[in-house]
Amino acid sequence: MTETATVQPDSFLTLHYRLSGLDGTEHVSTFDMSPATLQMGGGQLAASLEACLLGLGVGEHHVFELEANDAFGQHNPRLVERIARSALPPDMELKVNSLVEFTAPDSAAVPSAPGGLAGLLRELTDTTAVFDFNHPLAGQPVRFEVKIIGIL
Repeated sequence: MTETATVQPDSFLTLHYRLSGLDGTEHVSTFDMSPATLQMGGGQLAASLEACLLGLGVGEHHVFELEANDAFGQHNPRLVERIARSALPPDMELKVNSLVEFTAPDSAAVPSAPGGLAGLLRELTDTTAVFDFNHPLAGQPVRFEVKIIGIL
């Protein structure tokens, strides 16, 4: 009898996944395109989502419902920053509700975001911009659907 491979903490996976709110609002999905590949523990998925995958086998299709604390945590108001527009690079494109990438001056200070971090531009005035550096799904319960295609 052949033992079936299951997802381990260091597995390399090919999978389809969908992340949505409990109301069905889809935030990301690979089901209508090419499957994703990822290295477990590589930071491509949140650790809480990776934990759902452990022990699953090829061909398994599951839907996990996670409370906010078990998904991306609670929204942290300290991660919302008002920045003077004069302090931003002059060529930075600023559009409300867009994700803006920032290069961290010392990437080692932000180990979860090597090379930088992203903030959602929430508000824009003539003199300031308000960026939210929380994960866009922080504070929200989520539905994580996954179908494992391959495990290496």
